[in-house]
Amino acid sequence: MRYGNQTTLRSWAVLDGFGVHSNSPVKLTLSPSEAGSGITFLRTGLEGGHERLIAANWGQVSATQLCTALGDGAAGGVQTVEHLMAAISGLGIDNVQVEIDGPEVPIMDGSAHDFVEAIDSVGIETLDAPRRYLKILKTVRVSHGDAYSELRPATRGFKLDVEIDFSEAIIGRQRYRLDLEPGRFRKEISRARTFGFVSDVKRLWQAGFALGSSLENSVALEDGRILNPEGLRYADEFARHKTLDAVGDLALAGAPIIGAYSSYRGGHRMNFAVLEALFADPDAYAYVQDSSRTQENARRDSLNAFGQADVGLAGIPAFSPKMK
Repeated sequence: MRYGNQTTLRSWAVLDGFGVHSNSPVKLTLSPSEAGSGITFLRTGLEGGHERLIAANWGQVSATQLCTALGDGAAGGVQTVEHLMAAISGLGIDNVQVEIDGPEVPIMDGSAHDFVEAIDSVGIETLDAPRRYLKILKTVRVSHGDAYSELRPATRGFKLDVEIDFSEAIIGRQRYRLDLEPGRFRKEISRARTFGFVSDVKRLWQAGFALGSSLENSVALEDGRILNPEGLRYADEFARHKTLDAVGDLALAGAPIIGAYSSYRGGHRMNFAVLEALFADPDAYAYVQDSSRTQENARRDSLNAFGQADVGLAGIPAFSPKMK
C-alpha cells in the first residue's frame, strides 16, 4: 500500500493478446491519467466508430459468472477485468485510462504478470495530489451457503485472508494471507494463474465460452493430475490466484482500502456482493486522506456539504455462479 499522494503511469504501455472466452485478438493501451480521474476503460472498436468510457467501479459491474465484467456488453462493455485491475491496485496506481479495442481484456498467461511487467517497463509517477482511501469502519459480511466474504476495520493497509476448499484432492483446502503492498504483490501472487478442470472447459466450449483457454494461459486439471508440463508456479497457486482475483475485484471499490478482507470459498460473485453490502451501509465506511485518522474523523470527512454520506454509484446485482 502506497500512502501519500496519488500516482499514475510515466508513459504509455501497450499489450496485445487474445480474449480467453472469445479467442479474438485485442489491443490494450495503458495511458497516464490526471489526478482524481481514477481507473477508466475507454472501449473502442464499437459499431460506427463510437467509443464508450466506463469507470472501473463496483457500480458498473454487470456480470460475475465466468469473470468480472463492467458495463453493458450489448452497448460496449469490458469483461475479464480482474487480473488487470489486480496489477493496477497491487502496484499502488490510482489513475490510469485503459483503452481497449475489444470486449475482453486479454488473458495473457492467465495471471497478472504481463500487466505488471508492462507497468514496470514505463514506471510510476507520483502526482501533486493527496490520495483518498476507503476506510472500513465496521464489519460487513455476506454469505451464500457455507461461502462468505467479509470486510473488517484495520488500523493501516489492506490485509487479505483467502481460503478455498475443493473436494478434488489435487486442490483440497488451501489458505493464503497477504498484506497488500507492491513488493509482495509482485513476488507472491502476480504470477498465479487461473485454473480449471478439463471437463468444465469442454462444457464451456460447447456453450461458446473459454474458446481461448489453453495450457498457455491456465492450469488445467484432469483425473487428479496437472496437465501443464511445467507444473505449478507456487505450491499453493490455486489459493494465490483466488487472492489475485480478490485484489482485482475489490479494486472496484474505487479507492485503496484500509481494512481487512477474508473469504471462504469465495469468488467474483462474493467479492462483488461484499462491496455492494459495504456501500449500502453509510456507517460502514468513510473516505479519508490520512490512514491514521480516527473513525470519528473518518466519518466526518466522508460527509458532503448536505450532511449525507457519499455512498458512490448504485450497484447492479450479479449473482451468477463462479466458474473459475
